[in-house]
Amino acid sequence: MRMYLGSEIKVWLGLLLVTFLLVDIAGAQDAGIRIGVVNSARLGEQAPQARAVIAELEEEFAPRQRELTAMQQSLVERQETYERDGAVMGETERLRLERELREDARDFQREQDEYVEDLNIRRNEALGALQRYLLQEVQIYARDAGYDLVVGEALYFSTAVDITDEVLSNLEATYEGEDGGP
Repeated sequence: MRMYLGSEIKVWLGLLLVTFLLVDIAGAQDAGIRIGVVNSARLGEQAPQARAVIAELEEEFAPRQRELTAMQQSLVERQETYERDGAVMGETERLRLERELREDARDFQREQDEYVEDLNIRRNEALGALQRYLLQEVQIYARDAGYDLVVGEALYFSTAVDITDEVLSNLEATYEGEDGGP
């Protein structure tokens, strides 16, 4: 029973805190303070700089992807040959082909694992740089547009405070006018 009362008190205190914050924000807006909200997920998906980073990663890793595809196709073809002709092969030839298939399958798996690991590392680096760039651009936009507070994540916000479209327009203009971002 005591734990229930403790959690109930915490809920009430939380609701009271949220109420005070909402009153403060409403009062701040009445006082002429500009508040905006940016939908970070949408910004990361629709910014031309984000599309450029994704295209760059695809281009960078395309040759390795083609190598892996060719390696896999070769392995499949050799496996089909073994399954088709294994019964009529000599014992030595069949054992040699089985060993080669096992070794090639291990090599393929190792190459594929290295590819995925390298891709993940490079993607994390590129997306981290992109996030830092987008954050900086949002800050520049907010300062230039006279915002006092810009929130990046919110559970709910109305279109009245959503500045995502304006930030996207600014990013597109920056992208067209410069080297394209990060």
